[in-house]
Amino acid sequence: MDCFRTPRSNSWIFPTVILCLFGFFSLMRPSEPFLIPYLSGPDKNLTSTEITNEILPVWTYSYLALLLPVFVLTDYVRYKPVIILQGISFIVTWLLLLFGQGVRAMQAVELVFGVVSATEVAYYAYVYSVVSPEHYQRVSGYCRSVTLVAYTAASVLAQLLVSLANLSYFYLNVMSLISVSVATFFSLFLPMPKKSMFFHAKPSRGAPPKPPGKDAALGEAQEGHGTVQQNSFRIPRNPGDSPMGSRKTANVVLRNFVQWFQDLKECYSSKHLFYWSLWWAFSTAGFNQVLNYIQILWDYKAPSQDSSIYNGAVEAIATFGGALAAFAVGHVKVDWDLLGELVLAIFSVISASSLFLMHYTLSIWLSYAGYLIFKSSYMLLITIAVFQIAVNLSVERYALVFGINTFVALVIQTIMTMIVVDPRGLNLAISIQFLVYGSYFAVIAGIFLMRSIYILYSIKCQKEVPPTVQSPAKPQAEEPVNTILSAKL
Repeated sequence: MDCFRTPRSNSWIFPTVILCLFGFFSLMRPSEPFLIPYLSGPDKNLTSTEITNEILPVWTYSYLALLLPVFVLTDYVRYKPVIILQGISFIVTWLLLLFGQGVRAMQAVELVFGVVSATEVAYYAYVYSVVSPEHYQRVSGYCRSVTLVAYTAASVLAQLLVSLANLSYFYLNVMSLISVSVATFFSLFLPMPKKSMFFHAKPSRGAPPKPPGKDAALGEAQEGHGTVQQNSFRIPRNPGDSPMGSRKTANVVLRNFVQWFQDLKECYSSKHLFYWSLWWAFSTAGFNQVLNYIQILWDYKAPSQDSSIYNGAVEAIATFGGALAAFAVGHVKVDWDLLGELVLAIFSVISASSLFLMHYTLSIWLSYAGYLIFKSSYMLLITIAVFQIAVNLSVERYALVFGINTFVALVIQTIMTMIVVDPRGLNLAISIQFLVYGSYFAVIAGIFLMRSIYILYSIKCQKEVPPTVQSPAKPQAEEPVNTILSAKL
């Protein structure tokens, strides 16, 4: 691969271009907005009950089982092999989707797609192993932006082909297979990193880089608020270099796990980070559940065999609208420490209301509108949450917190699936499911509304208490937890 080498000053450009090409083609999947009409149509001829209760839950269980092992493996093998694995899993998924028949084959599709979802972490983590710190935010922005562009373009293309050219859903899946195959081809040209965040970390002489801020979630660069000193996760040298490499590797792994636990304990001791992470986990669980079953609801409101459907257009508008909302919030000055929980409560009320609308309405257009509101509000708030959590954390600690939050969200989603969807649980009809999801977000809104009232009331009481002169002999009052955490970090 010597022919692909670039000058040292531009060494970040080549891997960035290849990674963005992989991200674009892996998300350029025009078949996704029309997955349920494809499964329930003449190509697969599956019933709504089979899709809802027997097929779709497999993805949740697969994703949960694989997330933590893949998270650790990704760092240990230094990202590129996992990105290639994701590409291969994409190809297997669409081969099964095209040529498999019956419930078992479609369950295998969901199982393999769980591998795709679990390995997605490698796409974003790869950046930090091959790019110098001064380019982190810019490259992270490129990688996130290209996925938004690809998903929106795929949704628009799919809608145009279905509505204007009356293209079969089968050929949309053929196009998706070609696209993910191209993505897998590009993944082979990614340079193999020489380091990783944890197991193959190298000592850094300067301050460690900050994780992507709130605009990075959209693909925009944003300057952080200060830097954080982070000396953990640093391993002096490659543990496999010595004759006793295997024993040292085991010690390194154990030492990293202990260090991860200590750092997570310290991070979550911050009430600010804890409550934002709590919202992240619960809302992401509900959001993924809604995304997993929204097409079932649309097919229930307006069966695809009997009416024109506009799933692709709705997905494109929702993604683009959410991106604009998240970009706009970066230019709004808000005291998030004071009003953050109130904002979470207000938008959780909006999410709950949109889900109730989707449940009660008989109009597919109102159901589309409710989904647009729901997805846009979530994308707005998750962007804020990413920044609030990441602002005082190093890249390593942000990666850990992100991994744990995602795992907790999957645990909650799995419990929700087992109770609401699974045949061994309540096995609720799709319309009733969205009533449950609306109530779920209403509970989240209530929790954070009470929390915001408590914060505002506490601040009001503090202002009403007259200041007292403190004796110089007495020790100074203990600092808030947030201040302690930031000092320790």
